Amino acid sequence: MNYYLGVDGGGSKTLAVVADETGRIAGRGISGCGNHQLGAALAERSIRQAVDEALAQAELERESITCASFGLAGADRETDFRILRPMISGMGFKKHQIVCDTVIAMRAGTRQTDGVVLICGSGTNGYGVNAAGEEIQIGGFGYAFGDFGGGGDLAVEVFRTVVRSWEGREKPTSLTSLTLDELSFGSVEEMFHRFLDEGRRAPHTLAKLLFQAAPADEAARKILARQGLELGKVASAVIHKLGMRHDAFDVVLAGSVLTRGEGDYVVPYIEAQVSAAAPKSRLRILTLEPAAGAVLLAMDGNGVVPDAAVYERLHHELAVKGRNMEWALD
Repeated sequence: MNYYLGVDGGGSKTLAVVADETGRIAGRGISGCGNHQLGAALAERSIRQAVDEALAQAELERESITCASFGLAGADRETDFRILRPMISGMGFKKHQIVCDTVIAMRAGTRQTDGVVLICGSGTNGYGVNAAGEEIQIGGFGYAFGDFGGGGDLAVEVFRTVVRSWEGREKPTSLTSLTLDELSFGSVEEMFHRFLDEGRRAPHTLAKLLFQAAPADEAARKILARQGLELGKVASAVIHKLGMRHDAFDVVLAGSVLTRGEGDYVVPYIEAQVSAAAPKSRLRILTLEPAAGAVLLAMDGNGVVPDAAVYERLHHELAVKGRNMEWALD
């Protein structure tokens, strides 16, 4: 029996799972921050802890793992991999690979090895790989480097919309009362001065207010529409650069903004651009833990083509438990 290790290392949580060749989960381990950009020593401890816990639960040694795949937040550029390669190779697996967590999110959302993923959680990111194995990442580095959206930017848009409405630069909006309630202020004026005086920043939690206001609020719908348009541009750019226009593949949607299921205020704008860029493509909402994608990548790395039964077993054991406003996939 071959065993595979899949690791999803994020900014707040690291999940490691050991699966056999049938997709059965033999062991799992959970720990804290696995993003080296938030501290290399902390990330290494978290990854080791999760891996050791998963192996212990599976009653396996490292030598029993045929291939290990590490999907890590922050694994974006060569400067990152110069830190990560010695860290991961020091964990003692005979065969392993390191990829960005966007890659495992894509693989978890499709039954193909090629495809595109759009992530909109705490920030935004886009990634794709074509049938020839050529890959590209677009985004993931923040507003100054071309991105827009995710929890951070959307929260700022909510806050500034409330301020602009108070000042008379915009129409009245239901975001005002929702924001004041969320932040426990009696008036926008009080909120305005407190944030200035104390150097406070709009908390990510304001982003969820957009979905509450959207059914009856034009300002909220406009912000969410912009988010959809921007993500559609990312997907279209990935498709164009990888020459995927005529291919049939899945565009996986991941991250809380895209998986909430509270009204279609973002996804239709993505779908319109993706359909124009690649008519044979299909949108898919991510319903599996990204760690499942790491397991599948480990199988891919060993030359294994998973059958339908493997996907079904992984879905049974690693389905996402509910959709909430945790700004995941950071």
